[in-house]
Amino acid sequence: MTKVALIDDHSLIRNALGELISRFDDYEVTHQASNGKEFISSLDADNLPDIALIDINMPVMDGFQTAETVSKEFPSIKIMALSVEDEEESIIKMLRCGAKGYLLKDSDTQDLRLALDELNSKGYYHSDLVANTLLSSLNGNKKAVKVSQINYQAREFEFLQMACSELTYKEIADRMCISPRTVDGYRENLFYKLDVKSRVGMVLFAIKNGIVEV
Repeated sequence: MTKVALIDDHSLIRNALGELISRFDDYEVTHQASNGKEFISSLDADNLPDIALIDINMPVMDGFQTAETVSKEFPSIKIMALSVEDEEESIIKMLRCGAKGYLLKDSDTQDLRLALDELNSKGYYHSDLVANTLLSSLNGNKKAVKVSQINYQAREFEFLQMACSELTYKEIADRMCISPRTVDGYRENLFYKLDVKSRVGMVLFAIKNGIVEV
């Protein structure tokens, strides 16, 4: 049985998810907690969950802090972010904190089952939210773009590294001492050169190719 942990401060959601997952073959909910601190303090090295579904917005210790701590101290646990937010910044931050998947709370039951299965078998799950083209690339269905084949400009490479942080595009423009319009130009150029369609795409490309480290 694959052991699943549920970390969410809303008990109704947590209990409903637990009941749903318990109906799936080969899955059992072994841990429940209302925040990250409670979850981490309950962990026993001899009885760790295989997967942890972690809500982003929680009191005491939020999902970002929880994911970062768990990925460092218990790297065998596969982390799935669970949220009502679909903003790129939240997705990027959770990926950088160690999450291997990102699932919206209003997803269908089939999507939840698929997410658990892929996280369990492949080690990651990226929904349509993280972009269909990226999922195809990660599954090897798309010709990979090699770093050595990309004709970066020095400033474009600098922008790419900053885009893999929590900075907004305006903050990046300020740090690079350029106009927001110039930042827009760098972004569009990199979208074309890397064959991606979003900031998330740039970040995943950079992580996969060692340009930035998670």
